[in-house]
Formats: sequence, C-alpha cells, structure tokens
Amino acid sequence: MFALIGAAITVLQLLLIGRVVVSWVRVLAGPGMSHPAFVRVESALVRVTEPILAPIRRLIPPLRLGSMALDLSIPIVFIALALLSALLGL
Repeated sequence: MFALIGAAITVLQLLLIGRVVVSWVRVLAGPGMSHPAFVRVESALVRVTEPILAPIRRLIPPLRLGSMALDLSIPIVFIALALLSALLGL
C-alpha cells in the first residue's frame, strides 16, 4: 500500500517538474514554440497537474514582482508531497 502511495507521489513530483520545464521552454523559446508535439505534451501536463494546483492558487495567488507574477502553487505542492513522503517513511 505504501509502495503505491510512494509511487504516486514520485509520479506527481515528476509531472510538476515536467510542467516547470515545459513552461520555461515556452518562455525562453518565445511565441514561435508551437510544434504540435510540444503543444500536446504541454496541454497534457496542464490537464494532469491543474486540478492539484488550482486550489492552492486560489488560496495563495501568484506573487506580483513588477511586471511578472511568480506562481507559488508548484513549489508549495512539491514541498507538501515531499513532507507527506517523509511522514509516511517512503
């Protein structure tokens, strides 16, 4: 049972890291990054992670830093998953 929970936590953490990487690739590549495979991967990652991140984002909105906003929901969920894994001894 704990092995299944540990695997789920690891998969969620990897999906969150994937979403961050894809987000940064989009930002750094600019508007020209519209390859169909990239768009499919990006939309799949958003569909999977958004139900977890949206409630956190409602509680703690993105932090405004001048003209940009820093979304804190991903690090908060990532840390919460790491704490849950540590508490369960996984």
